[in-house]
Amino acid sequence: MHDLVDSHSHIDVAAFAGDRDAAIARAHAAGVRRQIVPAIAAAGWGPLRALCGARAGLHPAYGLHPMYIEEHRPDDLDALAEWASDEDCVAIGECGLDFHVEGLDARAQRHYFLGQLELARELGLPVIVHARKAVDEVIATLRRVGGLRGVVHSFSGSREQAEHLWRLDFMLGIGGPVTYERAQRLRGIVASMPLEFLLLETDSPDQPLATHRGERNEPAHLVDVLDCVARLRNVDADMIATATTRNAERLFGL
Repeated sequence: MHDLVDSHSHIDVAAFAGDRDAAIARAHAAGVRRQIVPAIAAAGWGPLRALCGARAGLHPAYGLHPMYIEEHRPDDLDALAEWASDEDCVAIGECGLDFHVEGLDARAQRHYFLGQLELARELGLPVIVHARKAVDEVIATLRRVGGLRGVVHSFSGSREQAEHLWRLDFMLGIGGPVTYERAQRLRGIVASMPLEFLLLETDSPDQPLATHRGERNEPAHLVDVLDCVARLRNVDADMIATATTRNAERLFGL
């Protein structure tokens, strides 16, 4: 049995309202003992804290997701400073930039992203970063702020962008997309990247795996991500499980 950490799971959202406990139990049975659960908006911080406090192995991160920019308010950053100061918080996030979805205010995204990065630096916490069609700007912003560490989750950039992130002490979160054969660029990066920068994730309930097309994603499916990564690297799955779990423990202070 593996001892795995799902480094990015939204087990707190409404998609799991009907069977959340069962989904957590399935994850445990599959060897996914711990989950990092990043918030997306201030309204979810309280329920997230309550959920993680009541379920062993769930670890909250508090943040303001760029896709929910219209829900954020100017005083949310001040409130986040208080929430993130609590001992239960393992990271700031999910934060970042999304230039894929049309209609999202780019200026507001940058404002909240920068504010969260500065808070993470101040508190010494890692950041969980969303970067969709925005990897170059995310890298430039991380470099400008400095003194940060964290993970770019669901990484979809180039090898050159990945190398820039590694030099900035950032890991790559790898999940469902790597299981699709058409993802040749991503698969090539995962096959040869330094293992110390690799984290496994599901992004549940989103990004279903090739082995679960059309289904709701859930943390138990992390084992399929593990097996795919092991095959791409031509190593035993236990080696990847041990390394990525240690990476998650180191980054999030588990």
